[in-house]
Amino acid sequence: MRLFRSSELLGIARETMEFTLEACEETHPNEYMGFLRAEDASKLGLDRTGQVITDVLVIPGTESSPVSASVRSHMKPNDMRSVGSVHSHPNGVLQPSDADLATFGQGQVHIIVGAPYGWGDWKVFDNDGRQTTLEVLDIELPEEHFFDFTQAEIDAELAAEGRLDEADRDDRH
Repeated sequence: MRLFRSSELLGIARETMEFTLEACEETHPNEYMGFLRAEDASKLGLDRTGQVITDVLVIPGTESSPVSASVRSHMKPNDMRSVGSVHSHPNGVLQPSDADLATFGQGQVHIIVGAPYGWGDWKVFDNDGRQTTLEVLDIELPEEHFFDFTQAEIDAELAAEGRLDEADRDDRH
């Protein structure tokens, strides 16, 4: 087991990029903001040394409008898997603003996604705001079991507490 991960960033998982594009579109007309997290390529079955972006972390309390998104920095975890950020520009401009550049200090890459949020509507930048590239990788992400319960179990517990009536339960199934 290695103590330190390779710092080489190999790319972003296609599934993660799809999630990002969808999240940006769903947040429109407001900006979307998240932080990129990576996993060692060896844990993903790749026969290469480096990291692959596999997750987008959204920070509770993030506030967004059509012209900005702000994160409560004290809410951001000190995460060893963090490799950068992603946010959207609802106006479609795929260049970092001065405010963007001020937030690019942490991580290796920063993705800007512009409306209409398709596969050609994003660019990647380094910490200095220079455009760079990020390969989209067709890999299977491991299924994580963050929540070890089902919606039916949640509904049953809410019903037992009197916080879910039969009509609500029927609407969920």
